[in-house]
Amino acid sequence: MSTTKPRNAFSANAALAGFAATLAAAPAHAGPSFATAFFITLDQLPDGSVRVDWIGSAMIWALIAMSVASVALIWIAFAANRVEDMLPPASVEEMRRAIAEGRFAEALDGSRARGGDFGRVLHAALLAAPGGHEAMIRAAEAMSDELVVRRLRRIEVLNVFGQVAPMIGLFGTVYGMIVAFFTIAQSGGTADPVALAGGIGTALVTTFWGLLIAIPALSTHAVVRNRIDSAGTEGAREVEQICARFRPGSGTSPVAAMRHESGDAGA
Repeated sequence: MSTTKPRNAFSANAALAGFAATLAAAPAHAGPSFATAFFITLDQLPDGSVRVDWIGSAMIWALIAMSVASVALIWIAFAANRVEDMLPPASVEEMRRAIAEGRFAEALDGSRARGGDFGRVLHAALLAAPGGHEAMIRAAEAMSDELVVRRLRRIEVLNVFGQVAPMIGLFGTVYGMIVAFFTIAQSGGTADPVALAGGIGTALVTTFWGLLIAIPALSTHAVVRNRIDSAGTEGAREVEQICARFRPGSGTSPVAAMRHESGDAGA
């Protein structure tokens, strides 16, 4: 048991050393494989040897890390912003029935404990009942806007990833083209195409990873944003319809009803 970790560490170090030795010993015409080209960039030296371009490779690795984080954020965005959680049909029907039957205190307690965003909006409206119908509508709108903005703020990082990743890819493109033109200048205008492959590869691969991150991230941000806006608007409309029975002249007072229910419970 005590020799397992050292042995594993030795094996990992040996594997890394072997990989580095393979890159160093690679012939000039070999270059990276098609799969390897998406993870590292290689430069051909004047003596024919090949070395790792650490600047280009670092940008590729940074984009790969961003792509992994983007996948996790996309999954979280979809899982945390489901319509059935923001506007659960069962809770909407239950709250609508409770208000219609005059069980206002029950609706107040139920909306606080369950109902997702819809329940929070309805709860804020019922708490503002002493101020009248207009106060209930204002409270519902304020709470709905707050919940929508809070959810939009949480998915904004996807928009940031979608905007920043192509910029990093563009930076890699510019760097790769600078390397390629510098190679041409060093060779007096007759550079071997193999010598240009490193810079051009960096330019193309960083652009590839930047677009691979940006397209799903921006698409997910747009889809989830529209879902949040739609659910927030629909929830506010449902609450407004429920509160319509408390308009002046309707003969229904949630405040009096809740006081009456509280008095019956105390008796």
